[in-house]
Amino acid sequence: MNVVLNSFRGMFSDSPRALFEALVARGDDNSYTWLAAPDRLGDFPAGTTTVEFGSADAVAALEAADVVVSNDHIGFDWDKSPGTTYLQTWHGTPLKRIHNDVLWAPEGRLAYLDTEIARWDALLSPNPVSTPRFRKAFGFTGPVHETGYPRNDVLSSPERDALRAQVRAELGIAEDATAVLYTPTWRDDQVFNAADGGPQHTFPLDLDEFAAALGSDHVLLLRVHQMVSERLTLPEGSPIRDVSRHPDVRFLYLAADVLVTDYSSTMFDFAVTGKPILNFTYDLEYFSGELRGFYFDLAEAAPGELLHTSDEVLAALAELHRTPWVPTERYNRFRETFCSLEDGHATERVLELFFPAGPPGPGGAPTHDGKRR
Repeated sequence: MNVVLNSFRGMFSDSPRALFEALVARGDDNSYTWLAAPDRLGDFPAGTTTVEFGSADAVAALEAADVVVSNDHIGFDWDKSPGTTYLQTWHGTPLKRIHNDVLWAPEGRLAYLDTEIARWDALLSPNPVSTPRFRKAFGFTGPVHETGYPRNDVLSSPERDALRAQVRAELGIAEDATAVLYTPTWRDDQVFNAADGGPQHTFPLDLDEFAAALGSDHVLLLRVHQMVSERLTLPEGSPIRDVSRHPDVRFLYLAADVLVTDYSSTMFDFAVTGKPILNFTYDLEYFSGELRGFYFDLAEAAPGELLHTSDEVLAALAELHRTPWVPTERYNRFRETFCSLEDGHATERVLELFFPAGPPGPGGAPTHDGKRR
């Protein structure tokens, strides 16, 4: 069987990666081809077959595939063969409105993406809450499988502590330091309306001052959305670790001790770890009412109280540093609502559906860099 995989326009990451690693570990007699961005080739394990994302070779690979696995819109033209199965894993629980439900989109963008959705044969859903929203937003009438996300299995893995130590060591985070992962979402207007045609990103606070205010016993890990990561510039000597190009965010979840985000779907994945989440919602009214729109009231459903200023965020981080973290009732309710399927076995469920078991083969658990132990 010829399997072609794609994640975020050519990265080695997310649920397609988790499924690939499980299939390789199982030893199935398949051929695997990844769509790869040229600057991401070093992230793929040695010996992995890749074709350049968007190239003629990528089109040929997709058109010859028995199975296509992608976590996002592929975003370039190709003709799906009659015998091909296209599994769309998607890449997050939607708080922000998506596709047909958004308040604004560039002219023609949604119509073009509809041609991609028409190729999907099945869609994964991380939880029962997301399923009807996916169906409506994408206009998708095919099967939606509530499996949880394969990418999140590692967060419940028996090896999570070892992986945490490995990633922290590679990032130079001291064992006793508190790692704060900051994952602001991207703003559609800044990405699509940039004056020079390139995605932009602005921050509501001075990042260097914020990192300095955390103190020497904290490390600020900054990860901006892949749509804008190439535009991020930090001054030399900045006290911030830019982890925007880390190949797979799930390993950063393990390395971090607390998540600070605004409206990013990272909050739903990070909650699997049971670690604290702070929502820094400085532009809540504009983002929810004018720019993108939400599917539910974040103030009511968020894992904690919403914070509106950098001082409030600093105070909350200081409190977490002083007092051992105990999940609150609303945090537990958030997990029950959005993480009920994240039990460490999503990959198994997806393999049972789309890749019936083959003969056992050599393998070993994957490390965060894709190599095998």
